[in-house]
Amino acid sequence: MNMIKKLPLTMAVIAALCPISVLAQEFTQEQIDAIVAKAVDKALAERQAKMDAAVAKKADVINEPQSAAQSPDMAIPFGIKFTGYARYGAHFQAADQKYVAVDGSYNGASAIGRLGNEGNGGEFQLSKAFKGENGAIWDVNVMIDHWGDEVNLKKAYAGVTNILESNPNAYIWAGRDFHQRPQQGINDYFWMNHDGQGAGVKNFDIGGVQFDVATVAAVESCSPEVMDDEANPSRITCTGGSGTGDKGNYAATSKIHGMKLGPIDLELYANYGFDSKAIDTEERTNAWQGGVVLSHTNDSGVNKVIARYSDNSDNSVFNKTEDLTTVYASFEGLHKFTQATQVEYILAFHDFDNSRDKTDNRKNYNAIVRPMHWWNDVHSTWLEAGWQHVDYDNGGDNKGWKLTLSQNMSIAMGPEFRPMLRFYVTGGKVDNERTAR
Repeated sequence: MNMIKKLPLTMAVIAALCPISVLAQEFTQEQIDAIVAKAVDKALAERQAKMDAAVAKKADVINEPQSAAQSPDMAIPFGIKFTGYARYGAHFQAADQKYVAVDGSYNGASAIGRLGNEGNGGEFQLSKAFKGENGAIWDVNVMIDHWGDEVNLKKAYAGVTNILESNPNAYIWAGRDFHQRPQQGINDYFWMNHDGQGAGVKNFDIGGVQFDVATVAAVESCSPEVMDDEANPSRITCTGGSGTGDKGNYAATSKIHGMKLGPIDLELYANYGFDSKAIDTEERTNAWQGGVVLSHTNDSGVNKVIARYSDNSDNSVFNKTEDLTTVYASFEGLHKFTQATQVEYILAFHDFDNSRDKTDNRKNYNAIVRPMHWWNDVHSTWLEAGWQHVDYDNGGDNKGWKLTLSQNMSIAMGPEFRPMLRFYVTGGKVDNERTAR
C-alpha cells in the first residue's frame, strides 16, 4: 500500500525532469550522445556568456583602474568591500642581477618589461557605501600599502554622488587618495601621478562632456637620519613613512573625457603645479603639463596613443626642476585573436631635457610584447619580450633586453582576472656604458 501511494509522486518527478516523449521510446546510443552533446554545448555557451559579461564589465586592462566614482543608480553592496593588489613570492637570483634594468630608465619601473621583473609588496583597501534618505550615495575608502619596511596609509577619503540635482552624476570627494595617476600596466608607468590629499569633483557633466577638477597637496614625509643619541636604540630619526601634513607642493589638476571623434575616444589633461611658503623662496617655482589620449576600442581589443608635455617637471607637477622639459609618447594595445589567445604590446619614447644642467639629458626608447594563451579557464602561458635603449646626449649608450616565460593559474580566463598564481623564469642582458647621477 505504501508503494502505491509513493508511485504517483515518483512519476511526477520523472515527468518534470523528462519530456513525455522520452518515456514513450527507447533511444539508440547515437541519439543519447547527441542529447548529451547538446546539453554540454548549452552549458558551455551559458558559461562563456557569463565570462564575456564579466569581461565587458571590467575596466580597460591597459590602464589599471583608479578609484571609481560611484554612480547614482548603483546598488549599495552589503557590508564592507575589500579590494587589493599584491604580489609576494620567492625571487631566486642566478646571475649578476636579480632584476633586469637599464640604467637611466625614465619611463616606468619596468620599462624593459614588467612580468617577472619586480619586487614584492601590495595595496589593500576597504570601502563602504551608504545611501541617504535623499538618494545621495556616499562612500568611504581606506587603503594601506606595503612596499618597504613599513605599512603606510595611502588612502583615507569620502565621496558622494547624486547630491547635485542639476548634475546627479557628479562625484565630489575630499581626503587622501590616489589622484590622477593613469598607468600603463605592461611597463608599470604612471605617466601622470598626483597622489595626495585635497578635494575635487569627477564626472561633472558639461553638455555631454565629463569634466574632472581638483586641488591636491603632496604629503609630507620624513628623511631617515642616524642620530648620535645612544639612548635611542634604533638611532634613526624616522622610518621614512608618510606624515599627515602638506609638504608644500600643490597641484591643480583637470581632465576632460567622454568626447568622441568618430570612432576615437578623446581625453585631455591639463595640470599646474605651485608651492606654498613652506618651501624656501629660492626653491619655490611653478610647473605645468598637458596630455592627450586617443583610444579606439572594438570587439578585438583596444589601441591607445598617449602624448604628454611637461615644463619644469616630468610626470608630476609636484616635483619641479627649473628649466626641465620632458616629452613622453607611446602607442599601446591589446589584441584578442580569440578569447583564449591575446597579445599586449607597447612602444614608448621619453625625452628628458634640462637646458640649465645638460649632464644627464637623455632619450629613452622601449618596446614590450606579451603574447598570452589560455589552455582552459585556469591554466595559461605567457611570454614577455622587452627591449630598451637609453641614449645620453653627452655620450653613453645603455641597452638591454629581457625575456620571461610565465606559467599561470587564475580564477578565470583573461589577464584581468585575479587571484592568479605565477611560476616564471626570467633572463636578460644589460650593457650600461654610463650611470646616471
